[in-house]
Amino acid sequence: MITKPDKNKTRQRRHLRVRNKISGTAECPRLNVFRSNKNIYAQIIDDVEGVTLASASTLDSEVSEGNKTDQAKIVGKLVAERAAAKNVKNVVFDRGGYLYHGRVQALAEAARENGLEF
Repeated sequence: MITKPDKNKTRQRRHLRVRNKISGTAECPRLNVFRSNKNIYAQIIDDVEGVTLASASTLDSEVSEGNKTDQAKIVGKLVAERAAAKNVKNVVFDRGGYLYHGRVQALAEAARENGLEF
C-alpha cells in the first residue's frame, strides 16, 4: 500500500532548505510567515541575536473582519507598522515553505504597501 507524504513534513523540509540560504540580521531581519488552517502569523526576527522584533497575527484584537485573505492583508499592515515603530525598514521575506500565493502573497503585498522593503 502506498501512503501519501505528510504535507506538513514536506513543507518543513522546504522551509529548512530556504532557511539554509537566508538569515535575518539587525540591519535586515527576516519576515517569517506561518499559516495554519484558521490563522496566519508574521514575525520579524533577528536571527543573530535570536529575538523577535515585531509580530502580528489574526489573533490580535485589531483583526476580526473579512475572509482569511482580507485578514492576512490586515496582519501584513500591522506587522509593517510595528516594524516601523522599531525603525525596521528592510527585511528578507521567509515564506515558511508555503507557496507565494493566496494568504501568504496578500500578507507580503500589504507589508510592502505599508513601508517594508524586500
